[in-house]
Amino acid sequence: MRIAGLCHANAALTLGGMAGGVAFVPAVPGLAPGAFMSLRYISLGGTPHRRAWPGSRLTVPERIEQMRYALNLLLRYAFAVSITLVGLVRCTAGEPADAGRVSPRPARSAAERAAVVRQLREIYRADPAGWPAPSLDPGVAWQELGRLPQVVHPEENPLSAAKVALGRTLFFDARLSPSGKLACVSCHEPGLGWADGRAISEPRGSAPARNSPSILNVGFQPAFFWDGRAPTLERQAERALTNSLEMESNGPHVVGLLTESSGYRDLYERAFPGESITFAGVIKALACFERTVVGGRSRFDDFMRGEATALADAELIGLDLFRREARCMNCHHGPVLSDGLYHDLGLSFYGRSNEDRGRYDVTRDARDVGRFRTPSLRNVTRTTPLMHTGTFRLRGVLTMYNAGMVTLKQEDFERVDPLFPTKSPHLKPLGLNRQDLADLEAFLHSLEEPPAAVGRPPLPELR
Repeated sequence: MRIAGLCHANAALTLGGMAGGVAFVPAVPGLAPGAFMSLRYISLGGTPHRRAWPGSRLTVPERIEQMRYALNLLLRYAFAVSITLVGLVRCTAGEPADAGRVSPRPARSAAERAAVVRQLREIYRADPAGWPAPSLDPGVAWQELGRLPQVVHPEENPLSAAKVALGRTLFFDARLSPSGKLACVSCHEPGLGWADGRAISEPRGSAPARNSPSILNVGFQPAFFWDGRAPTLERQAERALTNSLEMESNGPHVVGLLTESSGYRDLYERAFPGESITFAGVIKALACFERTVVGGRSRFDDFMRGEATALADAELIGLDLFRREARCMNCHHGPVLSDGLYHDLGLSFYGRSNEDRGRYDVTRDARDVGRFRTPSLRNVTRTTPLMHTGTFRLRGVLTMYNAGMVTLKQEDFERVDPLFPTKSPHLKPLGLNRQDLADLEAFLHSLEEPPAAVGRPPLPELR
């Protein structure tokens, strides 16, 4: 299997100024340095960003897991390198340009840019109902961009301050895992945009491993995990707790922990008056807390509240690009900037040892091979590295989208493969220039939330 459609992408990636790997690897255009922070995390027992997995002497099985984890990361590195090298080879070999290639459009002069800004200020000062129609493919059920609504808590798990307090304490408590080393916050750190700043987040090194998505605004999602295998937030919390590749906990351990602690018994009684401690109650408290992790304080939100100067000129041009020429709203729309659906971006590693079939492993529908859930773009600049692979920084992602993303070309023997993935038809070469990409990036920065001021609660003693 070869990778097609990359000559143009490679040139753009090189111009994108993307940071490369750190320490023992050369710089690779478009590759996020977070991809190799993960190696440091495993080998040293912690990252520069956070306190987790306190250092201790490793057992032989743990060292084996380290090696597996490192190998998986190196495979991802090789994939990023292949994108660059294949593009270089095809360009230098003089092969004809791909049929879908689009040359960058001419950049505007300073005077033209100033005139566009004046026009856009007038247009976007109006009510969003009067904004220009976005550039959409037929059949896309879209919503206009806007401010976040109130989170709706399910009837079977209503909101209460006491339940949130219990859930917050549980979220930060690594003792929920039998090892005492992993808590929910280990992969969802408030100071890192409620993600973890690493390329991939499978603590026990199993492949396929994926980037840890942020839980900011998680209460608006229709399904959870990159492949949507959890239909509710409660189910997501339960899977994270009990998954042998994550916290590897269980009901008896968690219930026993809370039962042994007078502090936890008190918190639980306040959250569930008159009820005995159950694992289901713990799951409800965690989910209730996570639904309160909501943004809405970005400069974009200020703009939507009527503060016309909240967006700088480049950000305003980026907003217009986002809605129109860049075609972003085919998948990223509505207040959360996500359609909640699943799309194939060409990053499934199909046919490789680290293949990740995504949504297909949940539905067993051949159309879902290589599809992953559309993430929200709110606060995206605080949650790099990006994609489910954790391979790219923001400019690299924009550059790849501008080139139409990666296309896997079927060899003859693969034409009868019913599972060969099909890239989303929404992805097309755009022909944006460098200034356009910079403006798009500026707009995405306007979606950034102020740093989360979430204090770590004191953990109840076990007595």
